[in-house]
Amino acid sequence: MTNEPHPSRVAILQLQVSKFWSDDLGLTLITIATCALVFVITPLREAGLHGRIFFDVMMAVLMISGSVTVSHSRITTGLVIFSALAGAVILGAGRLHPSPFLHQFGSIFATFNLLLYVYIVVLVMFRGGPVTWSRIQGGACIYLLLGMAWASAYQFIEQRFPGSFQFVSAPLDIDQLTAKLTYYSFGTLTTVGTDINAIQPFARALTTAEAVVGQLFPATFIGALVAMAMQARAKVQ
Repeated sequence: MTNEPHPSRVAILQLQVSKFWSDDLGLTLITIATCALVFVITPLREAGLHGRIFFDVMMAVLMISGSVTVSHSRITTGLVIFSALAGAVILGAGRLHPSPFLHQFGSIFATFNLLLYVYIVVLVMFRGGPVTWSRIQGGACIYLLLGMAWASAYQFIEQRFPGSFQFVSAPLDIDQLTAKLTYYSFGTLTTVGTDINAIQPFARALTTAEAVVGQLFPATFIGALVAMAMQARAKVQ
C-alpha cells in the first residue's frame, strides 16, 4: 500500500485563498470596504464617530491575501505585509500620542499603502480569465483608492507646510483635516471642484496631476477591459 502525501495546511490555505480571488469575491469585498471608507466612515469621523479600524483591517487582510495569490515574489508579499503593519502601528501611535512627526509619517505610509493596494488590485483585475462584473468593480475600487491616496498626500503637505490649502472653515483636528482633504481630492479627481483652494506650489502640482489622472483613467480603464474581452473572445473562437 502506497502512502500518498497529504497536502500541508499552508498549501490548503493557499488553495482556498487562490479560489477566493479567482472567483472575484475579493474584488467585490475590497470595493465595498473602499466605498464604505469614502462615503460613510470618513464623514462620520469628521463628526466625531469612530469605526474606521474595522475597514482598515479588512482592506489590509484582503490586500495581503491578494498579493499572495497574484504575486509569486516573496519580496512583494513581504513588502505588503510590512507596510500594512508599519502603517497601522504609526497611525495608532499618532492617535495615542499625537505629534506632528507621527501625523506626517502616518500620512506618508497611508499614501504608500494605498498606492500599493492600487498595484495589487490592478494585478488581480488583469490576470487571465473572462471580463466579469467584479473586474469592473475593481476598476471603481482603483479610482477610489487613487482619490484616497491623493488625499493622504495632500494631508502630508498641509501638515508639513501649514496653510498649503485654504479652507472655508479651518479643520479642528486630524479627522476633520482628513475628511476635508478627501472631499477636495475627489472633487479634483472628478474635476467637479470644491470650495477648498490649493495655495502652496507642491499642493497645486499634486492637484494638477490628480486632475489629469482623473481624466485619463476612465478612458484607459475602459480600453483595457475592451481589449481583454476581445482577446478572450478570440481565444474561444
